[in-house]
Amino acid sequence: MKKHIYLSIFTLLLSLHACQKYEPLETQTSTEHSHESYSLRTAATFPEGFESGNKSSYTTGNVSLGSGQWTFSDALIGTSSTDRKAGSKSARIRNAGAIQPNFTLNFGVNFITIKHAKYSTTANSTWQLFYSTNNGSTWIQAGSNITTSSTTLSTATFTLNTTQPTMIRLNKVSGSGILNIDDILVDEPGDAPTRDSHLALGNPSNAITSITTPNNYLLSKTQYALSYNSSKGSANWVSWHMSNAWKGPAARCDCFATDTQIPSTLYRAGSTSFSGSGFDRGHMCPSEDRDGSSADNAATFLMSNMIPQAPNNNQITWNAFEGYCRNLLNQGNELYIVSGGYGSGGTGSNGGITYTISNGAIAVPSNVWKAVVVIPIGSNDLNRISTSTRIIAIDVPNTQTASSQPWQAYRTSVNAIELQTGLNLFNLIESSVQNTIESQIDVVTIQ
Repeated sequence: MKKHIYLSIFTLLLSLHACQKYEPLETQTSTEHSHESYSLRTAATFPEGFESGNKSSYTTGNVSLGSGQWTFSDALIGTSSTDRKAGSKSARIRNAGAIQPNFTLNFGVNFITIKHAKYSTTANSTWQLFYSTNNGSTWIQAGSNITTSSTTLSTATFTLNTTQPTMIRLNKVSGSGILNIDDILVDEPGDAPTRDSHLALGNPSNAITSITTPNNYLLSKTQYALSYNSSKGSANWVSWHMSNAWKGPAARCDCFATDTQIPSTLYRAGSTSFSGSGFDRGHMCPSEDRDGSSADNAATFLMSNMIPQAPNNNQITWNAFEGYCRNLLNQGNELYIVSGGYGSGGTGSNGGITYTISNGAIAVPSNVWKAVVVIPIGSNDLNRISTSTRIIAIDVPNTQTASSQPWQAYRTSVNAIELQTGLNLFNLIESSVQNTIESQIDVVTIQ
């Protein structure tokens, strides 16, 4: 099974291929650990953002991090306002210091990405990444030297293409400056993420593409599937598969448009149908989940994918959960997601409870919900779901004050959502497994 790790924010890839043999200097290799002490780990323990570690001096020593134990030489964990960092901490290296995991990556490495910047206003620094596939007997430089000249974090990518257990080490080699390092991410060989069926886990309302079911009309698109409800002027649910295979460089188009796949005899919202209502055109399948191409992105702006959503709910609480789901992809996962609204009446930016907009054609829900099944990247997805599979469901009031709490506060069970909506989510999952995971409320601690 692939443990496939990507950047949380995937920036410009710098392909650095020139490799050379390297004999490590004594000052660059810890003498506190014999090679036999190195344990095997996988990239599932990455990314390493140094958030769990504490080391306040430059003296050579060990530090326990989320990925395992590391040796820091002339390096520490920086927490000051002038340390450049993605979170609250980053590694800080001076002189000819080095940081090195005291473990090998068990399945080898495709590539490694590392964020770097100058500490405070110090001078430039030059550094190198090395790797070993023979337990540290010899080391090979990955790519070429990197010179860090900015106080803004940027990303370097090193291509290793190893399939054996691999050790890594980062060395600062020149420059009078001090270097900040953060978010070291590892990609292991294995299955590549794919684009899979949006209804692989089930059709929640048994929707069909027939004019005889105008309030449960199935629209199947390349990018997502949905059950359209003409009497409400919006979807009962929208379902989509998500993996990094759907990700790419396409820009957000902001090209809201009528969905002409809806039969002309049914109500079809237009791009201005929400205007002046006090509610956002709230995406169910997000724009950023479909930036693999311009066509993919444009599909998310069809009005059938929109629900009237209170702006603070949409832009703060809902947006944060969307981002969290995309971060799960960077931890080697793919997702099956279903979302929608239920109930009657929400509170938008105009104040008061609003029950319908667009002259009564579009119903405003009282709540918006989303359910997410999280599985490692792989194939035959339906049969890989078990009672230990993680499932995350949220049920958020469609109000401006919903943003007073983080999305985690709105976690609930899939069963609770089904009770409110009358839907049967993920109904193709084997019944005993479905019953178990849909009764649970996610309790994973969110950093």
